[in-house]
Amino acid sequence: MTRAGFGALDDELRALKSVERPAVIRAIAEAREHGDLSENAEYHAARERQSFVEGRIKELEALLSLAEVIDPSKLSGSIKFGATVTVVDEDSDEEKTYQIVGEAEADIERGLLNIRSPLARSLIGKDVGDTAEVRTPGGEKSYEILSIQYI
Repeated sequence: MTRAGFGALDDELRALKSVERPAVIRAIAEAREHGDLSENAEYHAARERQSFVEGRIKELEALLSLAEVIDPSKLSGSIKFGATVTVVDEDSDEEKTYQIVGEAEADIERGLLNIRSPLARSLIGKDVGDTAEVRTPGGEKSYEILSIQYI
């Protein structure tokens, strides 16, 4: 995972532990004060939220404990993990820029491409000027690689 991805997950973990967890505990305590717990919607909602928060905390702790942080700025050459790649769709001439990142930090809306995605897999090992062929639900797509950066 990239340093930025590790930092974002670590920030989320800290927020869950220092903000969300105490808020849920307060919500459960307030809901308990309303009496009968069997028909107390606030109590059940707070318990459900607590379950989600605790599950996410465990998930993030496991991810972060096993994470191998890679600094893309120390890499160079053909496309590999951490590369920021600008490609052009050979059919529509639309340019897009992606950074190839780990699963946990992927967010296609922000240009962070999961290394396990079909596009990322087709880009790995390629150089500027090469064409990457990708099989999509809409058919075959071809992308020409315009630039590769490691930042």
